[in-house]
Amino acid sequence: MRAPFQILAVPYRFIKGELCFCVFRRADSDVWQFIAGGGENNEKPSDAALREIKEETGVTAEKLTALQSVAFVPAEVVAKNLRAHWDKNIFVIPEYSFAFECNADPTLSREHSEYQWLPYNDARKLLKWDSNKVAMYEIKCLLENKQ
Repeated sequence: MRAPFQILAVPYRFIKGELCFCVFRRADSDVWQFIAGGGENNEKPSDAALREIKEETGVTAEKLTALQSVAFVPAEVVAKNLRAHWDKNIFVIPEYSFAFECNADPTLSREHSEYQWLPYNDARKLLKWDSNKVAMYEIKCLLENKQ
């Protein structure tokens, strides 16, 4: 059963020394975003993130970085028919954010029609959702502070 939370996973890598992010075009809505999905059964958000990364890209993430960025999204938007299984007073669900270094090329699932590796500013222009932009900003700041 679908758990009442969403995950967001931000793939990044360094290309010729420049930090780049992999953005995906959704096949059903022509929207650019990062990897997103919901928890299943008793999964923890980090377990759901690892599963969604594998399902949507074919990539096995070696290590996840949990981000502080958390958004709330309307329950009916991400789980239209599944909401009936949840408490009737759940109207919004949390979206937990993670990042991972991705040095493999993704294999697209049916959810996405294409992907692009882009520097921060170019990725920011394409991304639709503010939660994606905030999570990308956070991992960019974390990585810059490590250098």
